[in-house]
Amino acid sequence: MRATARGWTAVWLVVLALVQAAAFLAVWRVAVYTEVGQWVDTVALTGNRIGHDTIDGPVNRILNAMSVVSLLAATAMIGFIALIRGRIALAVTATLLIAGANVSTQLLKYGLNRPDFGLDPERAAVGNSLPSGHTTVAASVAIALMLVLPRKVRAAGAFIGAGYAAAAGVATLSAGWHRPSDAVAAYLVVGVWAALAGLLLLVTQREQAEVAPGDAHRIAALVLGVGGVLALIACGLALAWLIELRGTGPQELSRRPLFIGYAGSAAGIAGTMAVVMALVLTVVHRLVPRVKG
Repeated sequence: MRATARGWTAVWLVVLALVQAAAFLAVWRVAVYTEVGQWVDTVALTGNRIGHDTIDGPVNRILNAMSVVSLLAATAMIGFIALIRGRIALAVTATLLIAGANVSTQLLKYGLNRPDFGLDPERAAVGNSLPSGHTTVAASVAIALMLVLPRKVRAAGAFIGAGYAAAAGVATLSAGWHRPSDAVAAYLVVGVWAALAGLLLLVTQREQAEVAPGDAHRIAALVLGVGGVLALIACGLALAWLIELRGTGPQELSRRPLFIGYAGSAAGIAGTMAVVMALVLTVVHRLVPRVKG
């Protein structure tokens, strides 16, 4: 066992928060304030009609399970897990992570403006929908749960949580509730709050706190991270091919480009969540050490 390197951990968390905040701003500016960004989003959203009848049932079940009541119940359960482990600061921090991410998403959604370039007249009246509230709920609960789980099941919780949050993000696209950029932005909001929560845990951590090298879950984090990056690369390749057709209206595209836009965006959604979870998993053993001190 060795003492945790709190200084370097704090630097890592600050870098994570800044990088994810910058990525959020980039997604927002490109997807909302450029014609090509809105066009790609609209193509992906139009492509959700492919196979819609087949997946409509599962998609609705996933989304309908997310409500204010279910969010409160999940938050209470996460707090309870931390408390029975004797981690009062962790229970408070996990609750703040969930609350902060979801409140921030709602403030951003109603505070940000979306110019109308005439690319999506059916949804023009809706206005801005970035970030996705449903996706934020799923991602914030997934990461908070991973934080409070014991180290022996933490890696499994990370995979299950990332899969659940990714499925929720893709479901909002499949149901036509949100554009793909909305889900990606939601993950980044949660990622920023996860980094801030980590800083709070460091502040409350005692000087004698220790961590074992085997608690790092490096292989799990690597698998999640590499899988996420590969999915993002697949998304980039799909969108690079799709942009060659940007002179055509989304409603006028054939089945193939619509499917590529939808599938590529779904890969980008899943890949973003996997990377965000991997980044948190790389540092969580230092934030919630085996020995509290």
